[in-house]
Amino acid sequence: MKKIITVLSIALLSTGAFAQHHDHNSSEKGEMQSKPMFKDQALGNAYSNYIDVKEALFASNVEDASKASAELDKSLAGVDNSEAARTAASKVQSAGDLKAQRKAFADLSLEMSKLIKGGKLSMGAVYMEFCPMANNSEGAYWLSNEKNIRNPFMGAKMPGCGMVKETIE
Repeated sequence: MKKIITVLSIALLSTGAFAQHHDHNSSEKGEMQSKPMFKDQALGNAYSNYIDVKEALFASNVEDASKASAELDKSLAGVDNSEAARTAASKVQSAGDLKAQRKAFADLSLEMSKLIKGGKLSMGAVYMEFCPMANNSEGAYWLSNEKNIRNPFMGAKMPGCGMVKETIE
């Protein structure tokens, strides 16, 4: 009798663990595909351009980061109270190297977070992520569409360094 109960218990636990693992993976895939939507379309466009800057820095691509930050600056022209973010985007664009771009991106991220927190999401979430080792261990924040860390400050050196500090919904 004990053997039957033990076998059934193990079978039930295994099924439950598989279901949890399956659900966890499904939600991660869905999370990566969900893009936040904003009630203010201009803010949504600016945020999308910000993500392009982040991805270019994650890939350590100076030229793409410069181009994406120029697009971000243009799209921010239609967003209320975006002067500080536009200034920060210009600094990323005009920075001469990757290190300077990443330093300017830290300021840009803080300014964008103010705009995002002041705006209204109609769908999805924005994750505020943090790396304590960025900018010579001063630490820096950035915004992301997903909980999965893709660190724009460390690139290939430490792509997963960081943590989600806040969820903006």
